[in-house]
Amino acid sequence: MLDEVRPADMPRRPIIENQRGFAWITEAVCGIVERRAPMWWWVAFIMSCMVASFTLIGLIYLVSTGTGVWGLNHPAMWGWAIVNFVFWIGIGHAGTLISAILCLLKQKWRTSINRSAEAMTVFAVCCAGIFPLFHVGRVWFAWFLMPVHGYQSVWPNFRSALEWDVFAVSTYGTVSVLFWYMGMIPDLATIRDRCQMVFEQRYATAKGKGQQFFEKSLFTFRKYFYGVLSMGWRGSNRHWSNYEMAYLLLAGLSTPLVLSVHTVVSFDFAISNLPGWHTTIFPPYFVAGAIFSGFGMVLTLILPLRALFGLQDLITQYHIDCMTKICLATGTMVGYAYGMEFFIAWYGANPYEAFAFVNRAFGQYAWAYWIMISCNVISPQFFWFKAVRKNLWFVWILSIFINVGMWFERFVIAVTSLANDFLPSSWGYYSPSMVDIFTFFGTFGLFGALFLLFIRFLPLLAFGEIKAVSPQADVHVHDHGADHHNSPSAGYNE
Repeated sequence: MLDEVRPADMPRRPIIENQRGFAWITEAVCGIVERRAPMWWWVAFIMSCMVASFTLIGLIYLVSTGTGVWGLNHPAMWGWAIVNFVFWIGIGHAGTLISAILCLLKQKWRTSINRSAEAMTVFAVCCAGIFPLFHVGRVWFAWFLMPVHGYQSVWPNFRSALEWDVFAVSTYGTVSVLFWYMGMIPDLATIRDRCQMVFEQRYATAKGKGQQFFEKSLFTFRKYFYGVLSMGWRGSNRHWSNYEMAYLLLAGLSTPLVLSVHTVVSFDFAISNLPGWHTTIFPPYFVAGAIFSGFGMVLTLILPLRALFGLQDLITQYHIDCMTKICLATGTMVGYAYGMEFFIAWYGANPYEAFAFVNRAFGQYAWAYWIMISCNVISPQFFWFKAVRKNLWFVWILSIFINVGMWFERFVIAVTSLANDFLPSSWGYYSPSMVDIFTFFGTFGLFGALFLLFIRFLPLLAFGEIKAVSPQADVHVHDHGADHHNSPSAGYNE
């Protein structure tokens, strides 16, 4: 009788598809680093460097001429610099969320995407740091932002939210680098131990003394490069025990940073008395938006790499479903915050606050506001449908819309409240200069170049953690069906 009424076990979706074994996982991920760089990588890297040069040229011109080359003018004394800073900081939030919070919540699906998301976080913080550093004008005095007691007894104003940004972002960047690097140590040791095998295979197929000399030089570089970075890792029980404890401590330390960093960034606006900024909804609203944009960028990067490197068995449809659902949830939160801003402006009976939000939707920047609404509120709602989530081209396009919409959100917040303030006689219309535009779009080239270097020299996926959630790691599974052949990295001389 009990057997008849016992509910059936719902089968769990596999995190690793096709019963891939340890050997296949190692070959699939290490082969990306060990094989020669494909032609598309060189084309993308050269183009990224060329685009990154726009930022370099813009910054040189800015320092040599002055901040007047930006489109700043009364009343909009904050422009693209603060917008781009908040945008890039938001992009970096998904890495910490995936690595820290999902680690503490024991979400195993994070293992296939955490490494690339952590790298994205580090590079996004690098791009974000450019704007507050150079907006001071005399960049050689930027060290005044730090509490260093000099001979002139110059101390920063600790009551300024911009000063809080210095400490919040620098702490966030430091912990993110530590988290990213420490998680790679076991994988770097695996690549180090494979250097001799890779060298022998490639040296045996080398043609001519020149190519043989190149392979020897490359082997020497790889041996010392990965040997130093792996820090003497041998995979002993003591190493793994210390590693897991340190990883857990960093996850616990990083979790409050996910909430605190963008909360502090929101204080740049929320502690002012300007209508449209002076609101207590900004901290949770900014955090939700940061996670939203961060996962959008993870999808933008992961989907092409998944196809290019043949990682469909490691980054499965289940991972894509999880990420799109998080985008759906956070996008809905952001849409709710948009609506609550209008409600509070009406309910508070403050005419200046009410005008600020009506002006956003129907004023001179209405075009930017409705682009923001379309990309951030409407486009994520497509993720309700399974057919959309399974159409990877559609998912990729929607992820780009999310990033576009989140940039426009920061633009709408920063510019509309400044351009139309309390005094109508001082109203103006902010437009970016060419230096603004070149400097911002160049940061995408910098971000792309850094990310391409990452996937070329460092393991793209945390294959040590992926193996822990693979079918072979389950001691109760006797028939693993591990596929040790047909490796995607077969033949190092391709």
